[in-house]
Amino acid sequence: MIKEIIVVEGKDDTVAVKRAVEADTIETNGSAIGDEVLRRIALANERRGVIIFTDPDHAGERIRKIVARHAPGCKHAFLPQEKALYKGDIGIENASPEAIRQALSELRTETTDTAGEVTWEHLMEAGLIVHPDAANRRLLVGKLLGIGYANGKQFYKRCTSFRISKAEFDEAMREMEQQLEG
Repeated sequence: MIKEIIVVEGKDDTVAVKRAVEADTIETNGSAIGDEVLRRIALANERRGVIIFTDPDHAGERIRKIVARHAPGCKHAFLPQEKALYKGDIGIENASPEAIRQALSELRTETTDTAGEVTWEHLMEAGLIVHPDAANRRLLVGKLLGIGYANGKQFYKRCTSFRISKAEFDEAMREMEQQLEG
């Protein structure tokens, strides 16, 4: 049984999560999240904690940001797109129970600290921004760090808010370079 309440987008996501783990969920019912749902999420975060587990797509990222603003200090689970894909549709509901359990075992907790070990300069030197293949490189490194894909600015914010250490970052960069070479 997972102690925290898992925030998902819809009923099909709840079904997929419950196939994988014993947990309670709150459904946002898409990106037009109502005030009542946001209040329930904030209360859940105060009482039990919240895990945000949205689809690895643009809409899912938008929902993640909205929920995170209303539930500071919550945990995040990220599922790689290729593990959430079925016949061109991306969503948690398409993931296997094993992929869901894996994502929930690699939670990241958001912090409001603005000082992090990974700097904007580190991202530039690593070719994660202002590089012809930056998007692909961020995709790979985000997967290795367990923080998902994001544009350059959001990737930097995630490195900071999830307190990614320089050592973690360097290790992920080494693994990414090996993958690109191999």
